[in-house]
Amino acid sequence: MIDIRKLKELVRLMVANDLSEIDLRDSEEQVTIHRPSPYATPQVTHQPAPPAAAPVAAAPPSEAAAPSASVPSPQPATEPAADDTAGLVPVQSPMVGTFYAASSPDVDDFVKVGSSIAAGDVVCLVEAMKIFNEIKAESGGTVQKILVNNGDSVEFGQDLFLVKPS
Repeated sequence: MIDIRKLKELVRLMVANDLSEIDLRDSEEQVTIHRPSPYATPQVTHQPAPPAAAPVAAAPPSEAAAPSASVPSPQPATEPAADDTAGLVPVQSPMVGTFYAASSPDVDDFVKVGSSIAAGDVVCLVEAMKIFNEIKAESGGTVQKILVNNGDSVEFGQDLFLVKPS
C-alpha cells in the first residue's frame, strides 16, 4: 500500500509542474493520478512566491543605492493600483513559468495598455518546461494594466493583466 506522504508529494509535483497525469509503476505497486484540468484542483502552494521575492529584494541592496531606490517604487505603484483595480478583471497565469509578451523578440507584443481584447484572444505566452503555452483572455474588454515584465517568472494564479470588461 502506498504511503499517504508519497501520494501528497506526487500531487504537489503535479500542481507545481502543471502535469495532468502521473503513472508510476514498479514490481510491487502502481500509482496513476489524473487531474482533468489545472483549474480542477484548487490546491495551490504559494511557498515559491515569497522566496522569489526575497532574492529580488536582496539583490538590489548589494548593488548600489540607486537600484535600491528603484525597488520600492514598484511596491508603491502596486499599492495605489489596488485602489485603481475596482471593477477590473485579472488575466491570471494558469501555470508556473516565464512570461513572454510576444511570440518572438522581433514582433509586437500581443497586447498593450489600451488594447481591446475579446474572449479567446491570445494575450501572452508562458513558457513551462520548454513548452510555450498561449494564455488566452477569458473575457473581453480593454487592457488597463500589465503587471509583469517580459521574461519575468510567474506563479500559478498570478495576475498578469488587468482588463476593464466591455
